[in-house]
Amino acid sequence: MEEKKVMSHFVAGLLIGLVIIVFSIAGYLTGMYQQNWYNWAVNIILCIAIVIACITYANQKDNYVTFGNVFSHGFKTTAIIAIIVLAYTILTMGVIFPEMKEKALELAQKRMEEKGNLTDDQIEKGMEFTRKYFMAFVIFGIMIGTLIFGVVASLIGAAIAKKKPINPMDQMN
Repeated sequence: MEEKKVMSHFVAGLLIGLVIIVFSIAGYLTGMYQQNWYNWAVNIILCIAIVIACITYANQKDNYVTFGNVFSHGFKTTAIIAIIVLAYTILTMGVIFPEMKEKALELAQKRMEEKGNLTDDQIEKGMEFTRKYFMAFVIFGIMIGTLIFGVVASLIGAAIAKKKPINPMDQMN
């Protein structure tokens, strides 16, 4: 019997990561990245893509997979996506769109001011802290955010992927 070629978690993560990057660039160039709904839309696209990657993986294995196999594929795919998106973000803020950091800081200040319950001194101290630890916030936010959405999507993908019982005798041959 000829074995099917299975898309690795690396290839799936690379493709999904590139899709997320394209959406991020489009969002930045159109100014939509400042909208909350846009950020949620990107995360929903991420989740749907990981669920599809999990289902595709199971199908490529003729559904002779376990929940753990499919979840593992989804989680590894998520890890690759997180690394790609993190590298893109660091490169973007440093080289491609260096003004993005200032725009993000301006947006943070605007949102603090809109709350209305902070004094000017509190806003200034908050912004000082945000400027000082900006890249740490970015790295932490991307890694945690991507991993949380990825774990949820991997669980969903593993739950809905069709699974056939694996015959232990087939594994011995």
